Formats: sequence, structure tokens, C-alpha cells
Amino acid sequence: MKIQFDPSTPEAEAIRQRFLKVDAATVSDVLDALGYLHQGLAAGFAPYPENAGKLAGWAYTICGEMRPYAGGGDPDKMKAVDGLKPGCVSVWSGAGDGVCFFGELIALGMKTRGATGALVDGGIRDLEWIAKQRFPVYARYRTPVQSIGRWKVTAWQVPAYLPGATKQHVIVNPGDFVLGDVDGVVVIPADAVEKALNEAERLTATEVKIRAELDAGASLEQVLAKHGHV
Repeated sequence: MKIQFDPSTPEAEAIRQRFLKVDAATVSDVLDALGYLHQGLAAGFAPYPENAGKLAGWAYTICGEMRPYAGGGDPDKMKAVDGLKPGCVSVWSGAGDGVCFFGELIALGMKTRGATGALVDGGIRDLEWIAKQRFPVYARYRTPVQSIGRWKVTAWQVPAYLPGATKQHVIVNPGDFVLGDVDGVVVIPADAVEKALNEAERLTATEVKIRAELDAGASLEQVLAKHGHV
């Protein structure tokens, strides 16, 4: 599946900036209402470091597998990273078993290409240095063990399968939108991005009104009767 548009265009970046102003939980609720019931990722995905900030961008998928190999590195990993465009989140799948998929240097390389973060179904390392780059990374674990000779990239810009919150896997296609914050990570299918974003913005505005009314002394019963459940 090809990206439907260039994620580095001003239009795509405007959408990304709007997503940065809504919460993953709100978007998840919207997706449920739209019939996309299994878009949340497993609870094991977390920001590294904890204050990494919000993850938001168009999915650029990189897939691999645990596979012993000889040589000093994985040239396919470099080829995959070279294809990243501004506005993308690199999505790494392949269920790494105790090894890191990348560290500071690849993270820096992704950042210089305009990538906005990374989502990793595996491990990362060099957390102190990645934190200094202010490059949001959400991963399943951290480890000092490198992937060279152990885990190899097999494909990129193809459907990726990541552990889900409500089913075994969430399929992430190139061009889907990835949104992560302190509550977790949700994947918005490309064909639902505009509708989900518009509704998430509407709900967010309603929540702001509800908080203000509660602060002013209204009861929860009163505000729910007025605005409905959100």
C-alpha cells in the first residue's frame, strides 16, 4: 500500500500539527464510534524517556525478524532509513527478542531527514543521548544488546503488524497516522484520518467546556445532561 500523499507537504504537516493538539484517548474513542474497534496498541509500548513528548506522524514502516547473519552490519536497515521523509514516524515491527533495533546514531539520522519520531516493536538503547535529541521514541523495552548479527530488516513500506490492545495485532499501513502520548499509542487508518481528526477536535472542545463548567461549580450530572457523555 502506497502513501496516499507526500507526508512532507504543508497540507500533511498542518494535519500533523492538529493531531498534536488532541489526545490519543479521545482519538481512540472516535475510532470506536467510527467502527474501527481495534486500533490501540498494546500497553507495553511506552515513551523513552518518560518525558519524550507526544508522538505524531505518518507511518513509514520497517519490518524485520530475528535472524542470525554474518557481517558487520545490516545494509538494508540503512536503505530503509534513507527513505524516510519529513513528517513520518518510523514504525519498526518484527518482535525483537531482547535486542535493540536502533540507538542514538540512527535516531539522529532519522531526525535529520525530518522524521518526527519512532514506534518500535522491540528495543532501543542510548536513551540518554536520544533524549538530548528531543526525538520521541515509543518502544516495548530498552536494552544494551545490539541487533547486529541477530535481527535483520526484511522489508520496508509494507503492512506492519504490531501487538494490539484488544486483539493480537494492529495492522499499520504506510500512510496511516500514528499518535502516541502518556496514555498509549493509537493508529488511525489513512482513510479515516480526516473524519477522525475533525471529530476528535470537536470532542476536545466539548471537554474544555465541561472542565470549565465543573470548575465554576456545575455538577457532573448537569454537564453530562447538557453535553452528553464524552
